[in-house]
Amino acid sequence: MSKRALKKYVAGLDREALSEQLLDLYDRFPQVKTYYDFVFNPKEDKLLMEAKEKIRREYFPQGRRRPKARRSVAKNYIRHFGKLGMEPHLLADLMAYNLEIAAAFEKTRNCPDAFYRSIYKSYLDWTAYLVHQGIFGDFSDRHAALIAEIEKAGWPNAEDFLDRNEQLSL
Repeated sequence: MSKRALKKYVAGLDREALSEQLLDLYDRFPQVKTYYDFVFNPKEDKLLMEAKEKIRREYFPQGRRRPKARRSVAKNYIRHFGKLGMEPHLLADLMAYNLEIAAAFEKTRNCPDAFYRSIYKSYLDWTAYLVHQGIFGDFSDRHAALIAEIEKAGWPNAEDFLDRNEQLSL
């Protein structure tokens, strides 16, 4: 069904029928419930803290479990919160946290090249988001600290990070 046809259909419904359909969607589809729960009671700070904890556990699990260090966990949270319309500063904070925790993890392990490429991709996404939202200045200290840490650690792709940093400085 096209958006135009949907608008025409919705315009033809009376208020009660529209309300029933909306409640039916809420009951049937978890995504609709999640969206409305977020819109009417965002609790962004709580969601952000839960996401940060899960990302931290991905790199530093409790007990004797081995770390999985999957970038996809953080990426899924970031995508989900972006779709919900989370406040840009909070979403950028989560993106920065993901990079910072990955950098801390790298200090404790010998990581494969795929890890460094993956984190660089996350870094590109973060910096592009900051520039797009016009909030790069608000995160300049964290950005500088991350670049300094990567350079100090001697990451194999540190030059890529430094090149991107130079582009952003222009």
